[in-house]
Amino acid sequence: MAKHLADKRSASTGSRVKQFLRLSRTPRETWHRPRGGAGSSRLVQFLRIARGRSA
Repeated sequence: MAKHLADKRSASTGSRVKQFLRLSRTPRETWHRPRGGAGSSRLVQFLRIARGRSA
């Protein structure tokens, strides 16, 4: 019995892998953007929540 037309896949050209490798070779800033000075304000918010305050 033959496969249904929807079950037949055409051969992949590997373009998704090529594009991923191209992006992975770019400078690190593409993947890991530096955060600004948000570290201290985040800590303040976490401490506020831990103390039970909402505003």
